[in-house]
Amino acid sequence: MIILITGGTGFIGRELCRALRKEGHNLTVLSRQPAKVPALCGEGVVAISNLDELTSEDRFDAVINLAGEPIFGPRWTAQRKQVLWGSRVSLTEGLVAYIGAAKHKPSVLISGSAIGYYGDRGDAIIDESVGCGRDFGASLCSAWERAAQAAEQHGVRVCLLRTGLVIGRNGGFLQRMLPPFRLGLGGRIGDGRQWMSWVHIADHVAMTLMLLGSPQLSGPFNVTAPSPVTNLEFTQSLARILKRPAILPVPAVFLRLALGEMAGLLLSSQRVMSSRIRAANFKFAFGVLGDALRDVLSD
Repeated sequence: MIILITGGTGFIGRELCRALRKEGHNLTVLSRQPAKVPALCGEGVVAISNLDELTSEDRFDAVINLAGEPIFGPRWTAQRKQVLWGSRVSLTEGLVAYIGAAKHKPSVLISGSAIGYYGDRGDAIIDESVGCGRDFGASLCSAWERAAQAAEQHGVRVCLLRTGLVIGRNGGFLQRMLPPFRLGLGGRIGDGRQWMSWVHIADHVAMTLMLLGSPQLSGPFNVTAPSPVTNLEFTQSLARILKRPAILPVPAVFLRLALGEMAGLLLSSQRVMSSRIRAANFKFAFGVLGDALRDVLSD
């Protein structure tokens, strides 16, 4: 297949590009730093820096949209929220406009989203039938998804990846947690009761490949392992594998003072089930947290 990818140089995108190249697909990657694309995504990958470099004559069999500024970063000021919105919603709107103008329409658009779509749900079990939350993260994901779903009016199948916390090497949330935990300075966040719905990056890539090749599948899919854990369970498991104590909790009040509204990313609770992809007989390589962490942390 000939595939256009946005966000191909990111943490998930790099792994996906390697897997797609291994399967023999031809890739074009949209990146703000096109010179880095060959090293990060593989030799032979075409790099562009703007959608304007494409014409209506260019042919793509599929489009995978993973672009977006990191959600965890600078405080969520009004200006930062505009950056997050533009890098997701506005970019996706531009992508769908390009699809609409293309003479050869792709058969599928696989577009990013996140389990932040659901907002803070406490201990409730969540599947894809649950509605949108009300905080900024939920509103951002909802608008992102609506922008992607507009491609359906052009006859394009749309799959939405509501991604959980991705566990992998050399990136993602785990890399921010490791330094204090390796020093024995880790611990639960807040009361530790909030649910963390995670997925190994290999399973994320495998799900995306499955959706790419399954014309009968469309709509939202929770990209999470079948065994969510509480934050306390996660920190205990990580500390046990690292053979370090985890006895220094981070108070919720401190996070709210330090991070403001963004603290919700660490304190909110989403107990998510990947019901739709499992109903399609997807098999997880890493369904248990300990196995996923040991794989990523092994030398």
